[in-house]
Amino acid sequence: MDKKLNDIQVQVHDYYGHCLQDNINVVDKNRRLPHGFVEIYDVLPDGKKKLIGQPNLVLYTGREWLAERIFNVNNTDTTSSNVDFIYWVGLGNGGTPEADPLTPTAPTSTDTGLNNDIMINLNDSTNADYRTTPVEGYYKQPIDGVEFLQDINNNNSYLIARVTITVGANNANGYNLSEAGLFVAKSSSGGETGPFTIYSRTTFPSIVKTSSRILTFLWSIYV
Repeated sequence: MDKKLNDIQVQVHDYYGHCLQDNINVVDKNRRLPHGFVEIYDVLPDGKKKLIGQPNLVLYTGREWLAERIFNVNNTDTTSSNVDFIYWVGLGNGGTPEADPLTPTAPTSTDTGLNNDIMINLNDSTNADYRTTPVEGYYKQPIDGVEFLQDINNNNSYLIARVTITVGANNANGYNLSEAGLFVAKSSSGGETGPFTIYSRTTFPSIVKTSSRILTFLWSIYV
């Protein structure tokens, strides 16, 4: 990897807030919906970071899936099921208007996928969602792993599940990336064909992905 080119670190924060609290016969006008925030860092050669911040959102489809998991009941009106897990990430270049690639369009709760997902890798069989059109190749890559953290900076108000995703030298090259999504599916096996249901979507100013640039997502889910 050419160390002269900056790497990019994207930190995404999904908050459920009060949406998971027990609430009987109470109308809470201040009730917060699932929401989040994404922080994008240029990782400079000297280790310093330059920050850009953008809003992020847990989608309605993600909340439907979470309800299925909590109660272990399959909702036949959804594409997800109670045996699915968050295994995959998708990338896209439809997070900004074509005329203004530095100004993201915020996600909405009714989004059912990425606005314009892109082919991530042509022939790495550890990836998933293989398609022959519009560009042949795999459209999902696996997450690296998950760690559980205490929210010590906020009086332990949340449990944090932090997902790490590395878009390496061979993935998503030649695209101006501006959106990403976490997806649930039945299997983490390479070659998984779905269905894939989007859990959360984030948009950000376009990042030019090349083989000399590593893109790292630290996607934190606050529960």
